[in-house]
Amino acid sequence: MTVQVQYRYCTCMQSNDLKRQEVARVIRTDIQSGTLKLGSRLPGENSLAKRFSVSRGTIRAALEELAQEQLISTQGGVGSFVSFDGHNLDTATGWASALASSGVQMETDILRLECIVDPDLAAQVGTESMSFLAVDRVRHVVDGRAVSLERSRVPATGSIVDAPKAGLVGGSLSATMRQAGLVASRGEQWVAVAPLAATEALILQREVGEMFIHSTRLSFDPEGRFVEKVVSWLDPERFRLHVKFGA
Repeated sequence: MTVQVQYRYCTCMQSNDLKRQEVARVIRTDIQSGTLKLGSRLPGENSLAKRFSVSRGTIRAALEELAQEQLISTQGGVGSFVSFDGHNLDTATGWASALASSGVQMETDILRLECIVDPDLAAQVGTESMSFLAVDRVRHVVDGRAVSLERSRVPATGSIVDAPKAGLVGGSLSATMRQAGLVASRGEQWVAVAPLAATEALILQREVGEMFIHSTRLSFDPEGRFVEKVVSWLDPERFRLHVKFGA
């Protein structure tokens, strides 16, 4: 029985791998033949999954393979990217992972991790459900000085609702969202320099009125469904915003 179960598992893994390879092969051929023009946008994950009769996970794996071959780009021609002390921070993998991979030592304290009801946010992002996971985090450099405050709100759906009790996957909100199938592909961001109010100054242990970078970002998946809203206060001495534009 043990041998039979192991055999079936391996067969399934091989089948998934073959499906991924076939999806990547077809899209690769479309790109190289010119069927997909330079700069054109691929259909969303759901559309591709229906076309190839595979799971979204298989589609993501195939697209990652094509991205590694530099045949497609997962970042659009227009976007804004945040860096800390010159190290780029990838919102897809999560800032914590990006900082760790660059060798930057930083600690993250979770101030809030709970499911909430927010009718105003639901109206703003066009969701029927008013339930969201609220995650508030403050980041400290190794000497203990706080450099950022981030307040994230994501739909309380699927495994997300278990986060307040189970905790974040690997301590990462990005990993928790990916596990729940919440993957952003587009969005909007507003950035300004603004003075810290009393609440934010207290959390960051700074002076009231000290100037910080204030950012609000809304993210959506390929089908236009809301994925995340994050409001950030960033120390302008450490963070920079890089804007990329063009085809």
